[in-house]
Amino acid sequence: MNVEISEVANLPTKFGDFKIQCFKEKLENGCFKEHLAIFTDPMPQTPIVRVHSECLTGDALGSRKCDCGEQLEFALHMIDSQGGMVIYLRQEGRNIGLFNKVNAYALQDRGLDTVSANHQLGFSADERTYEMVERILCHYDIKKIRLLTNNPKKIESLEGVKIVERMPIVIPSNPYNEEYLETKKRRMGHLL
Repeated sequence: MNVEISEVANLPTKFGDFKIQCFKEKLENGCFKEHLAIFTDPMPQTPIVRVHSECLTGDALGSRKCDCGEQLEFALHMIDSQGGMVIYLRQEGRNIGLFNKVNAYALQDRGLDTVSANHQLGFSADERTYEMVERILCHYDIKKIRLLTNNPKKIESLEGVKIVERMPIVIPSNPYNEEYLETKKRRMGHLL
């Protein structure tokens, strides 16, 4: 894996004061993805880690169709109070990209659930990968973590690090994401 690593910078936010570092991953096609580590300093011996995939609509625009933005805010509050890291992966729309995500939204508006919409567009339910997570954790010499997730795929994919605890993220549903959350639980095995 070809990765260039930025300097560490301060990141004061409304959630707390963090450090930030960028990991620029060169892809096989010559393109790049730039992932972030947002972390507390000092780092606890067994930090809370949230692996969060980019969701422009939820994270930046406050979309109520998902729970992504609320999960990110929950994680930032948690690591501010207890110490840890958010690994922000540039994998928009379960790694189908923003253009396809908007098309999937349109299919959902017509009655398909999130999994069926991805299938209709020629993608699997979830195209994300997590190799970069282990690369980032290795950079910080983190060998054991408390993983903040509801997604069993994230738990299964992290083979090079010991997960001493899975911590759930409990976000209340709203009228716009109830079916989305039910689909994540029923069709994707999320631990909701």
